[in-house]
This record gives sequence, structure tokens and C-alpha cells, in this order.
Amino acid sequence: MSASREPISRRERPAKPALSRRGIVDTAVRVMRAEGLEKATMRRLAKELDTGPASLYVYVSNTAELHAAVLDALLGEVDLSGASAGEGWREGLRAVLASYTAVLFDHPQLARSALVARPSGENYLRLVERVLDLLSRSGASREQVAWGVDKLLQDATATAAEQSTQDRDPLTEDDWSATKRALESVDEATHPAIKDHMPALVSGSASDRMAWSFDVLINGITHTPVPGAKG
Repeated sequence: MSASREPISRRERPAKPALSRRGIVDTAVRVMRAEGLEKATMRRLAKELDTGPASLYVYVSNTAELHAAVLDALLGEVDLSGASAGEGWREGLRAVLASYTAVLFDHPQLARSALVARPSGENYLRLVERVLDLLSRSGASREQVAWGVDKLLQDATATAAEQSTQDRDPLTEDDWSATKRALESVDEATHPAIKDHMPALVSGSASDRMAWSFDVLINGITHTPVPGAKG
């Protein structure tokens, strides 16, 4: 009589890794890099983590919170070192803002999501800390610096979201060419202001315009009093 086959115990199966917020966010980042942010759904993450979607809501309450956490994870890529040695606070601030914008450029869908997602993790706090430190060296008041940080990051985020949308649209270049032709061909009699400001109206590289816009904001922040602030 042959020996009976020994049943395989389920206890011998490898145990699933314990769920954690960090693990969920890391999985979302991996899926986003490979397939795009729209694929990083709760259902997809649950499948990747071999669990049910309801289990994830213990750690991440909704999609907006998930996107904010993913954004914070990617903010770790921002270069906070600022300008080169010997350069001033303004150059350092421009460099940090440019790095932040570049990170969002690399992740177009996240750039658009960042307009409404509000990160609160450690990488976001490091970014805010660095921008506050650099802007405070301008001599502006505490209130101007505090309000200015939000404005600077908001503008950088909007710039990245707009550019990323254009980069993904194959018709964008044709649209811009059509806009330029329309501006260049206006009649001075009916559109004297446009005629007077051409070709400057469409001049400059994207990087030069971005650097200029940062300076416009910085100058405005440091020279515009905050309503109700003392002194």
C-alpha cells in the first residue's frame, strides 16, 4: 500500500507583508512611474498588495490624500541645496524653485493633481523650511515671507501643470504657431498696443520666462506689505 499524500498546510505559505502607509505610497509611486497616476487607484494598489481595497482606507482615507502622499514622496527629489557657493539668497531661491518645478515637469499628471493636493509629509516640510530660510534673508518681514512661500510654490506648481498639459497635447505647437501668427499680423489701427509690443510679446525661452516670473514674485513679496501686519 502506497503512503498517502501528505496535505500541504496553508501555514507554510509565505506570510504577506504587513500593510503600512509607507508601503501603500511606495506602491502607488511605482505604479505611477510605470503606468501613470490614473492607474494608481485604490483597487489597483489593493491588487498589487494582495489585499482588499477596504483595507487601504485604514491608512489612506481617499484618493486626494493618496495623491498628496505620492507628491510628498516625489518632493524628496527636489534639490534643496540652492545656488552655488558664493551666490546669494535670490539665486538659491530661484534654483530651489526651478528644481521643484522640474520634478513636477517629470510627472505631468501629478503636476496637475498638485494644484489641489496638499502634501504634509516630511519632504514638503523640508521644502517649505528651505524656501522660508532663503526668502527670509531678503530682509522682508516675517508676514511677507510666510505669505510669500505659498505664492511662490503655487506659481511654480501652476507653471508645471500648464507646461505638462501642453507637452502631452500634440496640437499645442500648432496652437502656439497660430497664436503667434495672429499676433504678428494684427492691424496697427485696431490693435495698436499689440503691434507696439511685438515681437517682445512672444520672445524669450521658457526657462528665461520662468526665471523672470520668479523674480517678479520675489520682488512683489518683498515690497508689498501684508494687510494688517504690524510694522
